Amino acid sequence: MTNRPLIGVSTYLETARWGVWELEAALLPAGYPRLVQAAGGSAVMLPPDDPAYAAGVVARLDGLVIAGGPDVDPSRYGAERDPRCGPEARARDSWELALIEAAMASGTPLLGICRGMQLLNVALGGTLVQHIDGHAETVGVFGRHAVKPVPGSLYAGLVDEEVSVPTYHHQAVDRLGAGLVGSAYAADGTVEAIELAGPGWVLGVQWHPEMGADLCVMRGLTAAATRRLGSRPPDRTRA
Repeated sequence: MTNRPLIGVSTYLETARWGVWELEAALLPAGYPRLVQAAGGSAVMLPPDDPAYAAGVVARLDGLVIAGGPDVDPSRYGAERDPRCGPEARARDSWELALIEAAMASGTPLLGICRGMQLLNVALGGTLVQHIDGHAETVGVFGRHAVKPVPGSLYAGLVDEEVSVPTYHHQAVDRLGAGLVGSAYAADGTVEAIELAGPGWVLGVQWHPEMGADLCVMRGLTAAATRRLGSRPPDRTRA
């Protein structure tokens, strides 16, 4: 097979400046597509769109990454807003929740990174801790800490020992959503990875693999996406 699996990655929608321009832009830190490419996939950006189109978009993909970003709106999981919760990103919340639901419904391999893991938990009825200390010590600077896999989990099948990972977050999983299990933890007990029990490939990690050199998690996604690509009819098109 000469085709690489097509991996969609959700994006920010922010005001950005480049050259002489300062305009609203669909943004994605370059670490995401570079990680996808290094792991054997082709990356395509998925900026916020009408959630009604999510299923059709996911149908054209072999795998999906929900990227990091702003805090999830607490109303999505029935909570009052903590003063330390960040600004709303309603367009991203709606679009990415629809993408997650479409991926799970279609069996498309799914990886949630930081916010993406939190949103996966919310999509399945879970809740979040709106603020924790010690996982984002300096504003705008990624830290590191160790995460320990749960033996027998999907994540442990990718990384079977405690490792140090790049981290930057102030929210975390509280109550797990339906069907989700914790598959890695920090030393303070924070849930660092979750996965959906069952035959599909659905994983969320609280850290930022795109900011490090470890390809294990993304290789797991692209391997699952390659299997999905290989099972599709040969006359399938992406147009």
